[in-house]
Amino acid sequence: MTDSPQAQDSNDSFDLVVIGSGPGGYTAALRAAELDRSVAVVEKDDVVGGVCLNRGCIPTKALITAVHDIETAKHAQSVGVNLEFHGIDYGALMKHKHHMMHTMTEGLSALLSHRKVTVIHGEASIDENHDVLVDEGDSRRTLKARDIIVATGSVARTFNDLPFSHSVIDSDRALALDTFPTSAVIIGSGAVALEFASLWNTAGAKVTLLARRDRVLSHWSRRAGMTLTRELKRNGIKVITHADTTSIDSGENLGVTVHYDLVEQQAQESDTDGKRESTSEHQVSADVVLVAIGRTPSTGAAWFKDAGIDLDSHGLVKTDELGQTSAEHIWAVGDITAGHQMAHRAFEQGMTTAEAIAGLKPEPVDNDTIPSVVFSSPEAACVGLTLENADAREDLDDVNETAFPMLSNARVQMTGQNGSLSVVTGCEKSHPDTPIVLGVHMVGPCATELIAEAEEMVGSRMPLSRAARLIHPHPTISETIGEALLKADGRPLNTR
Repeated sequence: MTDSPQAQDSNDSFDLVVIGSGPGGYTAALRAAELDRSVAVVEKDDVVGGVCLNRGCIPTKALITAVHDIETAKHAQSVGVNLEFHGIDYGALMKHKHHMMHTMTEGLSALLSHRKVTVIHGEASIDENHDVLVDEGDSRRTLKARDIIVATGSVARTFNDLPFSHSVIDSDRALALDTFPTSAVIIGSGAVALEFASLWNTAGAKVTLLARRDRVLSHWSRRAGMTLTRELKRNGIKVITHADTTSIDSGENLGVTVHYDLVEQQAQESDTDGKRESTSEHQVSADVVLVAIGRTPSTGAAWFKDAGIDLDSHGLVKTDELGQTSAEHIWAVGDITAGHQMAHRAFEQGMTTAEAIAGLKPEPVDNDTIPSVVFSSPEAACVGLTLENADAREDLDDVNETAFPMLSNARVQMTGQNGSLSVVTGCEKSHPDTPIVLGVHMVGPCATELIAEAEEMVGSRMPLSRAARLIHPHPTISETIGEALLKADGRPLNTR
């Protein structure tokens, strides 16, 4: 089936064919069309937008934003505003979620049509001649293009190859539930795990989260991860750290039981012996278990090899800094490439690759300056280097981390939430007397919005002295960034 301003012949020729209409794919298509290229997008689903618009970013945030009002109501009562919470109307809530998804996908479809991008719904593959073959049910269509962008996205990783079911679920199935579970075990400690943990916990579910390391977000700064772990526990989520999940038992209408080993470190009798590990077996039962242990690139189809597209050991497409694969005139963007699996990175990749195809000379995507955000409660966000990352860099000297207590800010106190904020600074060896902002790490209210300012500082390698002189309006939560920068610059104001 084709969504197009005009009918096309069975054998169609385009300047560019994009396989996949998620953030990376549709952005590349829109930018290429803007640069006067004829573009076709092939999407296997019935609607455009990929995981982000249909099974990820948009539906989850629609639910999270709505349910956040429960927290607002509870906090309002604590400060004298008496509100009554009468529960969740799941029918209305799910209608709201679907309305948001429909609004966004319809808007994207209209924009693609306006840019004269041909949208074809079907299963795409690339043959050895670099033609794009599209299976449209009972028929096959052949598309010819000078360039092809592959943006096939990713799928949720399974636990020990255990298939997903009614009680062992991934994020797709979690979003398809008609109601929230009354109890849930979540395996994982990344963004997906933390967002569903906060969502379901706020709605009244009993949530147990199993994290393998000593904290959630173990790849983030230690301060941010430990702070969020503490706050999740304070909010009522049972966070079990050092938990190594071993097996899952499930049955028809019986819920699930998750077995895990708890790894504990104990001190030896003498200081020279260091620490030893002891392991104990445990289990926890619930209505469902959400497996949120990462995503696998959708590159398993045989046609990747047929087209000459090289993959690494993780199944990711090997590309250069502009998205060019090992196959001439075939490019790749998004979750199938090495780096952060986030929509905003894919947006920038799509723009960059489309411009490279058009003969422009775009700057490559700088993976070190891509912000990460988690819509948990409280929110978390970071950009740039951690203290450990910066210390390991040979091109940096005089690396420091400066922490600012979020509760020193009046507006943060007014929200009833807590958090942390730290700024990592250091000097490039080529400019040893000029400290720059290398990273910012936040846990607290509005962190997902405030991180954009920090990204500008990190991305532009802004001198600390300049960043510390940026004026933030008072009284706002944004002042926490300004206060942290002042402290890092040796001029602390409202903190010791």
